[in-house]
Amino acid sequence: MTQESRTKAGTEPEHSEVVTVFRSRLRDDAGEGYERTAHAMEQRARAMPGFLDFKTFTAADGERVSLIAFASRAAHDAWRDDPAHRAAQQRGREHWYAEYTIQVCNLVAERKFRH
Repeated sequence: MTQESRTKAGTEPEHSEVVTVFRSRLRDDAGEGYERTAHAMEQRARAMPGFLDFKTFTAADGERVSLIAFASRAAHDAWRDDPAHRAAQQRGREHWYAEYTIQVCNLVAERKFRH
């Protein structure tokens, strides 16, 4: 581990990958516009500096989970504060979501296997 990558307990590295876990359920009457807006927001996120990955999964019980990764907290925060993203969030609360939870996480370890 290099000196630059070490941090004190409870602090985050300056350039640590940030992953947002967005868990949601749509209203029964979610109506038009959701899929179009979700697609547009994914494309917008992918165009942001520092973007790494975006995946969405839907469970059998209807819960949706999106994982969005950015290279740094600054890149994540730029996406969070993007005006079009903020407007889409507002429309989501007003028209589409029954509930959601957002968890913003710092990557603390990563292991990979590929066969």
